[in-house]
Amino acid sequence: MNWFSKFLTSSIGQKVIMSITGLFLILFLVIHLIGNLQLLKNDGGESFNIYAAFMAHNPLIKVVSITLYASILLHAIQGILITLKNKGARKQKYLVSNTQTTSFASRQMALLGTLIFVFICIHMGDFWYKMKFTDELPLQKYATHTEYVKDLYSRVYIAFQQLWIVVVYVISMVVLTFHLLHGFQSAFQTLGLNHRKYTPVIKAIGTVFAILVPLAFALIPVLMYFN
Repeated sequence: MNWFSKFLTSSIGQKVIMSITGLFLILFLVIHLIGNLQLLKNDGGESFNIYAAFMAHNPLIKVVSITLYASILLHAIQGILITLKNKGARKQKYLVSNTQTTSFASRQMALLGTLIFVFICIHMGDFWYKMKFTDELPLQKYATHTEYVKDLYSRVYIAFQQLWIVVVYVISMVVLTFHLLHGFQSAFQTLGLNHRKYTPVIKAIGTVFAILVPLAFALIPVLMYFN
């Protein structure tokens, strides 16, 4: 196992961990978006609250959630370590800047990732923590569900009636877009999934994903605010 630990702490190993956790988080974004879209149903929050209750109590989802939390931490920690290592490796600045050949997203991945991590912490503290570990949320009973469920919808609705929260949320989704624009294709490249024929397709899918998914997330608080 010594070789495995050396691999995980090596530059390549750290990048592989970044890529695997990143792809897992990308998959989670899709699942999370499907759940959040329930907020837009005109049913007083019934669909969203039942969905949230299912996510909070299903044993399989609980296992996936632990993997998710670990992935977020690993992704953030490895990102910091890689950034520090890259900075330490630059003993002197280049006389000619190479910013012309690299995108804004690739140059600012550390900053973008940090902003996203801060947003996740605030977001989880405001919604996930109150749902999982407090009794602040009132209980609701629906005819389509056998048990009482916590009314997370009302908490979300109240939050998205505050303009500054909506603005922060939308800005965070713009940051996520730039992070994904580089991170999506970079993950496949790090894992060696490069091919002359398929790489352009991966880049195209990554670009579409990086734009549409954060856009859909951003539209939810905007629509709830105006409606």
